[in-house]
Amino acid sequence: MLDNRWSEPYERSMMQALSKAADRIDRLNLVVGHSVMWLTIVMVLVQALVVLLRYVFAIGFIPLQESIWFMHGLVFLPGAGFTLLKNGHVRVDIYYREAAVETRALIDLIGCVVFLLPFCALTFVLASPYVATSWAVLERSREVGGLPGIFLLKSVLLVFAVLLGLQALSLAIRSAERMRRSAQQLP
Repeated sequence: MLDNRWSEPYERSMMQALSKAADRIDRLNLVVGHSVMWLTIVMVLVQALVVLLRYVFAIGFIPLQESIWFMHGLVFLPGAGFTLLKNGHVRVDIYYREAAVETRALIDLIGCVVFLLPFCALTFVLASPYVATSWAVLERSREVGGLPGIFLLKSVLLVFAVLLGLQALSLAIRSAERMRRSAQQLP
């Protein structure tokens, strides 16, 4: 077993490295989140244009209509990591809100390690063949005149799994840091 003199600096440097990694993950999801926020505005404007064209001028424009669900997927899938960063996901809040900081950190850590990280890994593994098949045939819309890049949209499933998994890792690191700080403050 290592002498405490040697293990403390090692532990401190390891926690600093993990904290820096968590900071980078947070910045990445912050950039992605702010980017998809702007896409939401574009999506609303395109939807208004589709409604105007269809119901006022009786013009249906399939690529424009399909672009709305492309944008919808591009907002919600990559934006999931940002939502986790901002603590915006729905949670069953029985005692989390009233719990002590260490208890919340423990709940977050367990939630990330037991549920969220395995979910992201499973999503990535199961979506990979689906995405690969779509890329193999360069899948396009089934609608005549529809958008050609369905394979690109399906690839966003993998981006979702990676960004959400990274943010779960960041949350786990931050939770471990909070628990460590809390344990150090005990007499």
